[in-house]
Amino acid sequence: MQKIKTALLSYGMSGKVFHAPFLEFHPGFELLGSWERSKKLIHQDYPSVKSYATMEELLEDDLDLVVVNTPVETHYEYAKKVLLAGKHAIVEKAFTTTVAQAQELAAIAKEKGLKLAVFQNRRWDSDFKTVQKIISEKVLGDLVEAEIHFDRYNPLLSPKQHKETANSGAGILKDLGPHLIDQALCLFGLPQSVFADIRITREHSLVDDYIDILLYYSNFRVRLKAGFFVREAIPAYIIHGKKGSFLKPRGDVQEDELKLGMKPNLDVWGTESIEKRGLLHTEIKGKTVQEITPTLQGNYYDFFDGVYHSITNESIEPVTAQEGVHVMRIIEAAIESSAQKKAIDL
Repeated sequence: MQKIKTALLSYGMSGKVFHAPFLEFHPGFELLGSWERSKKLIHQDYPSVKSYATMEELLEDDLDLVVVNTPVETHYEYAKKVLLAGKHAIVEKAFTTTVAQAQELAAIAKEKGLKLAVFQNRRWDSDFKTVQKIISEKVLGDLVEAEIHFDRYNPLLSPKQHKETANSGAGILKDLGPHLIDQALCLFGLPQSVFADIRITREHSLVDDYIDILLYYSNFRVRLKAGFFVREAIPAYIIHGKKGSFLKPRGDVQEDELKLGMKPNLDVWGTESIEKRGLLHTEIKGKTVQEITPTLQGNYYDFFDGVYHSITNESIEPVTAQEGVHVMRIIEAAIESSAQKKAIDL
């Protein structure tokens, strides 16, 4: 099997939790190391890899793929350097800070014949995959409305300075927002227009920490919400159609298990506890059905497997740069809508 030589641009939480375990587990990748500016941590987990002192040193190495998992405001600069150095790239969400930056990166990758994937791992959450299946089976009839929530209760500011300092990449809209937006676009495609309310609710916060985004489609609406003052969460997915409804709590276990140091596998990885199953209440073949629905298995491995095949078999990336551009279009429209207090046509 061809090996894709890969390096990370940081080894903080995202590198340690979301990327390195899957790069190590997938037989098609070889993790060469990570750029580490101050703390040298990667050798604690992977003693044989390199700790690069500079990005230049990393890019000069014999690499095929670089994971841009640094703060959002650096994504455009670093991803551009990676592509211009002739390396394939995975870029964390939010893809960039503007639509123009996202379009430029997509154009560079296309011109150079390189693969550029956006790390929208939440497409492979167990809860989202289950919702996706329910919608694809059309058991709810014509859709009327859908809500996707990423709610938390955490009134304290993050200790990570880049998350709480006012900059072009900070705030919940570009942190949790890309997950919600990407899932909506994956399910329903681009909307006709966007209305948004973006606020600061935590004491002393300098960045937005509450979003309420309404996506207008021709025959239905999709609401996306995230905030830090939801102590008692409602279902994360609420889908209503003309025949019935599907309610699903957020239940994917992958992030929590990765933080505990558990290693991914292809057997039981990403299996939710049964109490997180969704409720389907609809009409099928003239009969009313109200039942608890089994949850599909989630696995972020599938994203990395998709990247591997896109590089080795010239197939499409699991999340394309153009899909990243679409997410940025919604984010920019949401910012404009909230400022002007009106819906913005795309």
